[in-house]
Order: sequence, then structure tokens, then C-alpha cells
Amino acid sequence: MPNAKNKKATTKNVIVILPALNAEKTLEKTVDEIPKEMVSEILLVDDGSVDGTVELAKKLGLTVHAHETNLGYGANQKTCYKIALEKGADIIVMIHPDYQYDAKIIKYLVSFIEEGYADVMLGSRIRSRRDAANGGMPAYKYFSNRFLTFCENVASGQNLSEWHTGMRAYKREVLENINFQNNSNDFIFDTQVLFQIVEKGYRIADVPVPVRYYLESSSINFKRSLKYGILTLLIAIRHFFKQFFIIRK
Repeated sequence: MPNAKNKKATTKNVIVILPALNAEKTLEKTVDEIPKEMVSEILLVDDGSVDGTVELAKKLGLTVHAHETNLGYGANQKTCYKIALEKGADIIVMIHPDYQYDAKIIKYLVSFIEEGYADVMLGSRIRSRRDAANGGMPAYKYFSNRFLTFCENVASGQNLSEWHTGMRAYKREVLENINFQNNSNDFIFDTQVLFQIVEKGYRIADVPVPVRYYLESSSINFKRSLKYGILTLLIAIRHFFKQFFIIRK
């Protein structure tokens, strides 16, 4: 929770959400970097962790909601957004609590939305190939990220540097006006959300964020990564043809 001694740097109700699964080793480092002067509340939703994530989150003074069983990454975010909206958040910032993203960047995500430059902000790990490599991003993840992002940009008409980041900020109106509850409970949830946002005509922008890969950082195995990639391409193709036929009419 924000320190009472910190003067809040925004008039907005900013809630940071942490969709967590076995994040005990990296949670405290992630929370330490969150700029408390920008944040009204930090909410952690635990998706059936078997380590001490929940206990540590409570010790750190976070608001905690725990699923009784593992429901999936997408289901975790659905709970995060539902609770944050119920709490009256004006801006909702999602960051993975695996310390892969520099949480200090949150202040820029919030400022861009607060000043009206964008409705959705993404923290992009892809500043350059060298930066990604120096940050420990595996080569196959880098090239698959580049390929999928290129396809998604072509399909959507956007020019984002990365579609697959786990650091995002949304204006309240955006989440209220997309039907995210009907999306997948798996990792493809993030892709579905961005295409929904594009279809609604909201403005998306991004800022660079240093990438940090650790053994403790969350990741999915190659088989699930392949499935994720195929589903991403199918969603992009479906969106492209949907928009093509709308334009043709």
C-alpha cells in the first residue's frame, strides 16, 4: 500500500494489479519498484500458488484475493479487472510480479493516460535486439515475438513495438466497454483484449521498458508457446478479414 508520507502525484484512482502464480521469490522486488506516490492500491490475485505468495503479499500490505484452485492466466486477470473496477479505479495497471518488468515505468504509463495521449499504454520489452539479448530474453522468444507482433500490426493497422507484454495500463472506460469476461482463461487472453480494444477504436501507445529474465521469471514451455502462437495468428487473421469485410461494405 502507498506510504502515507508520500504525496500522491496524480488525482486519479490508480490501482496496480498483480496476477500471481508462485511469485514468492520475485514479488517483494517487484512491489518495491512500484512508485507508491502514483498508486492508490496494489491488488494481488493469486491463482492457486503452492508457495508463500499469498502470505508474503499480506505481509507487504497488499490487497489479496486468492482463487481456491488454479483457473488460468486469463481467469486471473478477469478477477483482477473485475475487483479493480468495483473499487472505482480510474486507471488500472497490470504488471506481472515476476520482476521481469521495471515497475518504475508505471509512472509514465499512468501519465500518458492521465494527460489524454492514449487510452491504453503498453510497456515494450523490445527496444533493440541487443537490449533483449542483454536482458536474457531467449532467442526463440525474441524472434517469435517479432514475427507475431509484425503479423498483428499488419492485421490491425497498428504500429506497436510489442503485443505480448505483461505490463499494461488501461483507462477505466476501456475495460468497461470490451467484453473481456468472454475471453479465454489461458494466455491468449492478452491478445484477445488488444484486438477488442482496436475494434472499439481506442488509442494504444507504448513506452520502452528494460527486460530482465531470471530463472524465477514466469514462462510457458515450448508446446504451450507453439499453441499460443497459432492461436494468436488465427485471432489476427479473423480480425483482418472482419475489418476487410466491414470496409468493403
